[in-house]
Amino acid sequence: MLREMTSIAYSKLLRSSMTQVIRSMPKNVIICIGDGMGFEKVKAAGMYAYGEAGTLSFETFPYQAEITTHPSDSPMTDSAAAATAMATGFKVNNGVISTAIPGDGRKLHTLLESFSAHGKSTGLVSTTFITHATPAAFGAHQPLRGNLPEIAEDYLNQTRPHVLLGGGGNGMTPAAAEAAGYTVVTDRASMLGLDTPAVTRVSGQFGDTNLPYEFDGLGTLPHLSEMIATALRILANNPNGFFLMIEGGRIDHAGHSNDIQRNVCETIEFSNTVQIVLDWGMGRADTLILVTADHETGGLQVLENNGKGNFPEVSWSTGGHTTVNVPLYGWGVNAERISGVMDNTDLVGVVTNGQSGLMQGMGSVH
Repeated sequence: MLREMTSIAYSKLLRSSMTQVIRSMPKNVIICIGDGMGFEKVKAAGMYAYGEAGTLSFETFPYQAEITTHPSDSPMTDSAAAATAMATGFKVNNGVISTAIPGDGRKLHTLLESFSAHGKSTGLVSTTFITHATPAAFGAHQPLRGNLPEIAEDYLNQTRPHVLLGGGGNGMTPAAAEAAGYTVVTDRASMLGLDTPAVTRVSGQFGDTNLPYEFDGLGTLPHLSEMIATALRILANNPNGFFLMIEGGRIDHAGHSNDIQRNVCETIEFSNTVQIVLDWGMGRADTLILVTADHETGGLQVLENNGKGNFPEVSWSTGGHTTVNVPLYGWGVNAERISGVMDNTDLVGVVTNGQSGLMQGMGSVH
């Protein structure tokens, strides 16, 4: 009898605690991640686009900080561990997707799942293939980032984001998405032709891998900014609100190649995308917009500004990731929690207004 009463009391406490968490969360949360986008990448893109640094859309946000990015097992993170830290508030080893490794291997509850559990719509959008590490950390649970078919299965049959827009292939197929109740679109025209007030779940599978670089042209495939405009029209139909993760994933790839032209063009499109998000949020008092990076790639340093329309003179120190801190910009509800030097695990606390521990305590183990 005592055990029964204790169990009932504990259940009531959990429900009460989760209610506190949800009340602390904004109605809408939009997290924009420039993969590999360090401070110098932002500077270089501003110089090319507008002739001077400090001019990209998110650099106008009222709250700014820098964040540390190390995982559990190394001074240097990969995208899987960094995105897991942002999605769950927990540090994991490199290569791990929202699973407690090190630890007991349980599935770590994500922000996307917390919003979904309370009737909010959810979305993942990326310029990489959609099962890539960063979106996967918000919508899947796997011990290895390379488990791409399993990540797709998690999306379609467990976490079920309402919007999945990104590159195709890599474990995701139109047939599987359709079987799971998704409307599948495969090019820009079919995406723009969606009946956004009526459609409920959309899987955009654009090509069979990452989307092309902006610098090279996208042909029949959509720009990130177009994907986001579509995603917002769909997600905003839910009166309870939504959670949306946006990744400018190919900033990282251009950094690995030490390619300043493609790096700058990807960062500018990412900024254009954030501007669409900000325009949507203007005048609202129920939305949080965060812009950050999972890590820096390439060790970029800007040496000289060559003016608007000219790529700056730069140097690179590596073809890999680095350990330098990356930027964080915040606008809207709870954004005042952003300041100084923070850790990537602190983003959950920003979203929940400091109630991240409670959210994790409520996390279901699937």
